[in-house]
Amino acid sequence: MDRLVTLITGSGRGIGRYLAGHYAALGHQVVGLSRSKPDWDISGYVHFVADVTDEDAVKSVMKSIRKDFGGLDHLINNAGIASMNAALLTPMPAVNRLLSVNLAGAFLMCREAAKIMSRKKYGRIVNFTTVAVPLALEGEAVYAASKAGVVALTRVLARELAPYNITVNAVGPAPVDTDLIRSVPREKIEALVARQAIPRMCSFEDVANVVDFFLKKESGFITGETLYLGGVS
Repeated sequence: MDRLVTLITGSGRGIGRYLAGHYAALGHQVVGLSRSKPDWDISGYVHFVADVTDEDAVKSVMKSIRKDFGGLDHLINNAGIASMNAALLTPMPAVNRLLSVNLAGAFLMCREAAKIMSRKKYGRIVNFTTVAVPLALEGEAVYAASKAGVVALTRVLARELAPYNITVNAVGPAPVDTDLIRSVPREKIEALVARQAIPRMCSFEDVANVVDFFLKKESGFITGETLYLGGVS
């Protein structure tokens, strides 16, 4: 059986780093992508320094994946940024950056990955959204809007890519203890967690469990779905 090739964006730290180790341990050839070189290395992992919003850089990464590994089986679109600001105090540079990374970057990665996957008529794409979308989280207007866009992108791409046997799904984690939320006041995180049916922080293992399910070959009849964690809907 050919070794599965799994591309993970935002793999330098946090959830992406955990997933890189998780899938390398399962025997995948893992390809990571982030804006800086990580300070760690694991067997079965190669890293590219690139920004998901840079079209030329993304195309170059995909060209290398085709050349070095012969194809791509999985894309885990984990890269993202967050900013907690009242809407009336949110500057346009922050708006543009959030939309560029979280939505345009996700689209670009999906588009280029699907070009490779379509050649083999097989692929699994997992995008990352957030519980801030269904919770309509105050102070996260642009962040939630960018991630709501990812949900819409997931649903439309699921239909467009189905003829190529490529599934597209999304996972929406509850707060995870990563750099992404460490600048958020603790009381705000606790208030958010209290709104979940299961009132605790989300773990890396919780996220990996859902991604595992979406990536399975047997999940080929599941596409266009978004699964929010913690009992949020």
